[in-house]
Amino acid sequence: MSAPSGRLALVTGASGYIGGRLVPELLAAGYRVRCLARTPEKLRDHPWRARVEVVRGDVVSGEGLAEALAGVDVAYYLVHSMSGGSDFVRTDAEGARRFAEAAGEAGTGRVVYLGGLAPEGTELSEHMASREEVGRLLLEAPTPAVVLRAAVILGSGSASFEMLRHLTERLPAMTTPDGCAAGCSRSRCGTCSVCWCARTNSPRGPTAPSTSADRRSSATPR
Repeated sequence: MSAPSGRLALVTGASGYIGGRLVPELLAAGYRVRCLARTPEKLRDHPWRARVEVVRGDVVSGEGLAEALAGVDVAYYLVHSMSGGSDFVRTDAEGARRFAEAAGEAGTGRVVYLGGLAPEGTELSEHMASREEVGRLLLEAPTPAVVLRAAVILGSGSASFEMLRHLTERLPAMTTPDGCAAGCSRSRCGTCSVCWCARTNSPRGPTAPSTSADRRSSATPR
């Protein structure tokens, strides 16, 4: 299935593992693609770089958001600030608020956010609680939003994969924390929920409409 002619998708976090693999999926589906990046130079080595528009900006400061979101049909919000210091919870929330406000002002058709698995009634880590808050802020904003949920997505080049690779290369054996016994779905990037959105041309599938009463959609790749 190809995208309707002229539809424009914005990808934030395109320099990351998921974003960098989402872009070619969108292009293959027929979308025009625009990327928002704090450091556009980080995108120069991607094979798809010449086929996309890049806007320099930052979701936390708000720089470039109006330009990046102008005329956008669907915006993929794939940024987080864990590497930005100990105050990442506040930074993530501020970025989500600014992005949601800018999307509303620009008339963006839909925002898609990739969060994590967070079972109700369990104590969440600071990182997962922050992910949940970002999803809530986007869902409560005027622009229709979808929160997709996935466990760890592994693949060559991803931070999780490279960490495991380095460990196995250096340690003949290792003990694992209790959390490793928790059951969860596993996914390689080719079947993750974000790329599924791109292939179906709709964050909720090819036919499901968006309504204000049912704004949350959770997808766990298997």
